[in-house]
Amino acid sequence: MTNAQIYTLIALAVYAAAMALIGCISYGKSKTLDGFLIGGRNVGGWVTAFAYGTTYFSAVVFVGYAGQHGWNIGIGAVWIGIGNAVLGCLLSWLLFANKTRKMTKKLGARTMPDYFEKRYGSKGMKILAAIIIFVFLVPYSAAVYKGLGSLFSAVFPGVETWVWMLIIACLTAIYLVAGGYIATAYTDLVQGIVMIVGVVCLLVAVLSHDSVGGISGLFENLKSFKSLPNDPNPTTGEQLTNIFGGSAFKFLCFNIMLTSFGTWGLPQMLGKFYAVKDTAAIKRGTIISTFFCLVIGCGAYLIGSSSRLILGGTLPEGGIDAVIPAVLMQVLGSGTLGVILLAVIMILLLSASMSTLEAVVLTSASAVAVDLIPAVSKKEVPAKHQMTLTRVLCLVFVACSFIFATQNIPIIVSLMSFSWGIVSGCFIGPYIWGLFSKKITKIGAYAGILTGLLTVGGATLVISLTSNFGVAASKSPEMGVAAMALSFIVVPVVSLLTKNKTEEQERVEEIFACYKED
Repeated sequence: MTNAQIYTLIALAVYAAAMALIGCISYGKSKTLDGFLIGGRNVGGWVTAFAYGTTYFSAVVFVGYAGQHGWNIGIGAVWIGIGNAVLGCLLSWLLFANKTRKMTKKLGARTMPDYFEKRYGSKGMKILAAIIIFVFLVPYSAAVYKGLGSLFSAVFPGVETWVWMLIIACLTAIYLVAGGYIATAYTDLVQGIVMIVGVVCLLVAVLSHDSVGGISGLFENLKSFKSLPNDPNPTTGEQLTNIFGGSAFKFLCFNIMLTSFGTWGLPQMLGKFYAVKDTAAIKRGTIISTFFCLVIGCGAYLIGSSSRLILGGTLPEGGIDAVIPAVLMQVLGSGTLGVILLAVIMILLLSASMSTLEAVVLTSASAVAVDLIPAVSKKEVPAKHQMTLTRVLCLVFVACSFIFATQNIPIIVSLMSFSWGIVSGCFIGPYIWGLFSKKITKIGAYAGILTGLLTVGGATLVISLTSNFGVAASKSPEMGVAAMALSFIVVPVVSLLTKNKTEEQERVEEIFACYKED
């Protein structure tokens, strides 16, 4: 066993013990359904900020997005990180955090399907939203497992990827089932600190590498870069140093929009605002979360943009998904300090992925236990039973995601983009307009959800039949952006044509009175 493997195993064992301890400590605060799902709506700004940021970024960002886009686009890929921080984080907090906190508290809503039912007075919408969440977040979660499994396989080449995915699944399940949202929030705080330290250290190590030569060297060396004759993804130095992405400008714009505006409709992201305790916490959280996203997002894509230099222009075995693992081994694979830092980076990526996984798992499990089953059964399910069922379904969802991840689907970026686009495309219009406008009707909200679903689903079906699913998956960013845009437009347009009845108008007026309170 190499030093890198020994240090990584030690770091992993310490990390696992810490996460399990947090889960056990949090158990006492998660004995009620509100406590388990949203931390009793009493979570502070620092914890919420890190929970939001760590849920945003996972190993897929490093292994998939940063690796692929940094390799193909170059320096311009950093705009994705900037867009994520400004549009996906800062604007989201400024526009939605306080309104979401106030309205969901007024409605007594714990989940997004619960919000839809109580905001629009529709149990059917609650059922539809719960099904969409559970079905389409499985591949999202599977993409995270696969990305993380690939990283650990690079350090431990003799161990099958599925073994690491199984270890990660078990660890996630232990502290999530034990402590619920409170456990995930406090582990996110720890994970967030690890991520910042790790990214800064990795960025310094990468930029200090002989083939890179610092920031100025990165630009100079990339500008003179020439692809090898057998490069399956040939490019030019001009392309790699074009600050606006060069020939990939359109592709870059779609990815910025998908990964930034997509957070405006994702239940696992918006759910953080349900739990934050007050306006003061939101103000702190806005600043902290934006700083976190700038460091992590820009750092990841800057590392990715240096990959061609570090790897000598040769795409590693395993393709584009193996770029970042290969960079890690090249930069940190030798020397005592290097292997110690490699162990820290592996925990960084584990932290990034587990924080995303726990949010997705809790969102999906609660969608079924709290929203779907009580609505379909038409019986009042005691809160205690709902909480038990949520814990069980957390295990089921982890198992489903693990099985899906082992099916050897290599296109993890497209897989995650597809799930991200369809979920956000369905919910972004009804959710946002429901917060801001009293005139939005139930039919308008339904139209937004169905438009998002049909846009991605219809386009995927047509392209898959005329070409293949791989081609459809490669178009997932465009489909996701189109779904979000159409959903956002359709909701108010249909609402104008279908006005609320008098009693519904009175109910909505009472709901919007929450903004005058507090």
